[in-house]
This record gives sequence, C-alpha cells and structure tokens, in this order.
Amino acid sequence: MSFKSQKRILILAVAALLAATPQAFSGDDHDGKVKEAAAQSVKAGKVFDEIMHTPDKAIPRDLLADSKAIAVFPQVIKAAFVIGGEGGRGVVSRRTSAGWSDPVFFRAGGGSVGPQIGASATDIVLLFMNDDAVGALMKDKFELGTEAGVAAGPVGREASAGTDALMHAEIVSYSRSRGLFAGVNLKGVVIQPEDDLNQAVYNKNAHELLVDDRRAADDGTSIPAFPQSVSRYTANGSTNR
Repeated sequence: MSFKSQKRILILAVAALLAATPQAFSGDDHDGKVKEAAAQSVKAGKVFDEIMHTPDKAIPRDLLADSKAIAVFPQVIKAAFVIGGEGGRGVVSRRTSAGWSDPVFFRAGGGSVGPQIGASATDIVLLFMNDDAVGALMKDKFELGTEAGVAAGPVGREASAGTDALMHAEIVSYSRSRGLFAGVNLKGVVIQPEDDLNQAVYNKNAHELLVDDRRAADDGTSIPAFPQSVSRYTANGSTNR
C-alpha cells in the first residue's frame, strides 16, 4: 500500500472517530446552558411557591407527602406542542433518603394534547406517585396515559386523595392558567430529558441523575431553587406509597 493511500485511510479513520464522539460545549456555550438551567429551576420554584401559598387552592399536603418525584413545567404554550411538538421546558426533583434531589431538566411536548393546555401560558405540575412512574422518567421519552397512568389531582386543604382513580394513578397532574389552578388529566403529553442542560450542569444524563441518591447541594447558585421550594412544603412528608 502506498504512503498516499495509508495517509488517506488515517485521515478517514480520524474523521469517523471525531464524528462519533460527542462534542464538548465551548466555554460560552457551557456558561449559557448553566444560566438557562438555573433560570428554569428558579421559574419552577416560583410557580410551586405561588401554587402552595394558598392552602385552600393548593395541592393537598398528604398527596405531596406520598409523592416520589415532582415536576414543574412553567409557562407552557400550547402552540409549542402543536407546531413541531417541542413543548415546554421544566424540572424534576426526586425524593431521596436525604431529601429532594438536584433538579433534572426535561421537556414536555406532544402533538396530541387537547384542551387541557389552554391558548395562554400554562404551568404544568406532575406528581410521580410510585417507583414505576419515576422509572418512566429514565426512558428516552414516555407518554402520559399510555406508558404511565395519569389522573387529575384534587385541590385544596380538605380535598380527598383517596379516590379510586387517584389510588391507582402513577402520575397525578395539574395545570394553572390565567391564575386558575386545577387538576387536569394530561393524557397525551410526552416527557423526555433535556440532556444538553443536564450534561452542562452535572456532566451526567437524566438517567444517571435520577438513580443518584444525593440531596440537592446548596452550591451558591440558583440551580437548587426548585428542590428548595419543594422542601418547604414536604419537610415532614412520608414515603409510604
């Protein structure tokens, strides 16, 4: 084989290796992603605080106490679901033996969503009630109501969480639009990881983060804002379900 042929083979091999290797974020890209992630966590925490601030119109505390993970997708626009299916961005925090985990970043999308998502910006809250529901988050994507059973959640201090539908639901769902907070069945919403943010913040993907049993660390940034908000309303919660 000639030197020229050997050189050509080497160049092709190097090009193939580079194409197969995930590209690292540049410094500016990395900083931008971390800022995006922090903003998402802050927005989600603010939404959760606002919802829970009025107990008579909030998620019942006993339901929160039994949840294994909580997700908030702030200001989702219906057009984002229908046009391209990109949906909204949000965060998930999982209950660990030491407290609530670092926020893991996800997207909610899917073109089959009906009137549950209004024309105006809508906040979505999901409670994952058992280990199977949390396990669904570790997939590349999953659809509410198809791969995980979903039910509209009760609202208010005295609301009962013991109905048959809720007792068997893997995920309990809510939405808030124009100030009105209510339980809605979000069947058809597709959840998938936003791993460019997860990789930028933690250098891990969503699956790796969700199996990590660490509580959120106060690292001096806004990243832990969402689990800190959740902790304010679930500090004495059980994990019996």
